[in-house]
This record gives sequence, C-alpha cells and structure tokens, in this order.
Amino acid sequence: MTAATWSLRLQGVGNAFATELGSAMATIERDGAPWLSIDCGSDGLTHYLAHYGASPRAVFITHVHLDHVGGFERLFGASFWDEALRGRVALYVPAPLVPLLQQRVASYPNVLAEGGANFWDAFHLVPVGDHFWHDGVRMEVFPTRHHWPDTSFGLRLRGSMVWTGDTRPIPEQLAKFADAGELVLHDCALHGNPSHSGIEDLEREYPAELLARCCLYHYASEVDGAHLEIRGHRIARAGEVIRLAPTTAQMAPLR
Repeated sequence: MTAATWSLRLQGVGNAFATELGSAMATIERDGAPWLSIDCGSDGLTHYLAHYGASPRAVFITHVHLDHVGGFERLFGASFWDEALRGRVALYVPAPLVPLLQQRVASYPNVLAEGGANFWDAFHLVPVGDHFWHDGVRMEVFPTRHHWPDTSFGLRLRGSMVWTGDTRPIPEQLAKFADAGELVLHDCALHGNPSHSGIEDLEREYPAELLARCCLYHYASEVDGAHLEIRGHRIARAGEVIRLAPTTAQMAPLR
C-alpha cells in the first residue's frame, strides 16, 4: 500500500482584526483531499468553501473566540439541511470547551424558526481529552496559554505538524508535543500581549532548533509579517499549502 501524503492548507493566517489576511484556520489534507480542519471562523469557512466547494466534514476546535468558531451558524445550515451529512460532521472539541461552545454558539433559542431541531443535531460531537482518533489516526491534544486556563488547546499530528492555536509561549508543552521534528505552526505577532505571543517572547523562550521549525501565523498585517521575515523567521500565508513530513502517529489496525 502506498504511503499517504500529508499537507496543510491555510485558509487564513491573521488575528481577529487582520481581515486582509483571513482569520486563522487550516485544513490537514491527506492525499490532496481535506481530512481535518482546525477551527471554523466565518472568514476561514468562506475561504474553505471557495477552495473545496463543500463544507468541512471534520473539525477540531482550539478555542471558542468568534474568529475561530463564528462559522458554525453556516456550518449548521449546510449540515442540517443535507440528509447525507446531518449528524455526520465530526466535531472534535476538548472537553473543557464543550460548555463554552454551547454558550457561545448553540444556546440561541429555536435554532430553526419553525422549531423541532437542536443545534447539535447537525453534528457528531466528540468531546476529547489528551487525544482522539480520526479516520484511524491518533491525534494528540494539549493545553495552551490564552486568556484563561483550560480554554485553549493545541493539536499534534505526530511527526508531521503541531498547531498551537492562540497562545503565549509554551516551551514545556512543545518540549513534549513537538519532540519528533514536527513543523510547528505558532501564534506570533510582532508584539506580544497577555494573550498572544510576540516574536521577542519566542526568541527568548524557545531554543534555536525549535524556532527553526516554527512557521508563524496570527500576525496583524502584511507589514508585520514582513518584519518577522526580516528577523529571520518563516511566516505562514493565506492560501499556502505546506507539504508535511509523513506522520509517525499511531494507526488503528485495519478491520
């Protein structure tokens, strides 16, 4: 059997206010087809639909700020009204985020004006802990540092990639969850704040070997991205497709 090829397509790379860069969202592709999306902001979903021509079939949620989950109203409609999709779109949500996602996007009364439907009827909700299985592949999940404990989480496809989600520097987490040569897609702006990493934060707290594997996203503008490059760092660009190394993640036995 031929080994799968893995890539990461970036729907958007900007912060919540950098509309020209698109809100941060990406999709892991397997053999060129969408396999697992990371987050579903309204702007990111627009770019996803423009490229793939259909809505995501599986989504991992890093946290519930609206630039990362604002597309769920549209995703509900696309899933609920398609009988082939209703209840089959997998949502992998870290367990502490489930009540927050309920409050943020699912609690509005009468999701259909006619009544008779629950928001979650459209999806297959999978609360997750430190890992989950998707399509026979073991994905790893870890907490990050964004605003408040247990409200933001990163994702690892072992050997291929790590997506930090919005975060401050997390050297202790990446020492564990990026120890197999992965490309690390990392939140980074030109200047940090109490919720997001700045480039000086990363340069201070991360070893050179890890920084060399980082690809920076969630910056504020094309100008800021250019400054990050001038400092010698790789930045992510909206629409970019990054070829990933073959995964070394645990695979479920064939049945």
